[in-house]
Amino acid sequence: MSVNPEAPKETFGGHVKRDTPPEVRRVQYEICRRIPTGRKLELTLSMYDTGRLLALAGLRMLHPEASDADLQRLWARKHLGPELFEQVYGGPQRG
Repeated sequence: MSVNPEAPKETFGGHVKRDTPPEVRRVQYEICRRIPTGRKLELTLSMYDTGRLLALAGLRMLHPEASDADLQRLWARKHLGPELFEQVYGGPQRG
C-alpha cells in the first residue's frame, strides 16, 4: 500500500492539517520509507514508553500519595477498561 503525500491528513475533530508544504511532506515520507522496519519498531516502542511515562507522571500529580504499584494499577485500569482490568488484576483495589 503506497501513501499519497498529497492526500490531506485528518486530525482530531475532522480538521485537515495543512501546515506542512507538499514538497516537505514528500521529503518526510521518503525519509520514513528509507528507515529500516526494525528501526521503525524501535521508534514506535520508544514513543509508546514516553507516552506511558507522561501518563504515569500525570497520575502521580493527581495521586501524590500513591505507590508505584498503585500508579501502575491506575494506569492499567484506564487503559484496559474495567472488565479486562478485573480479569488481569483480579478485581478493583485502591485507586
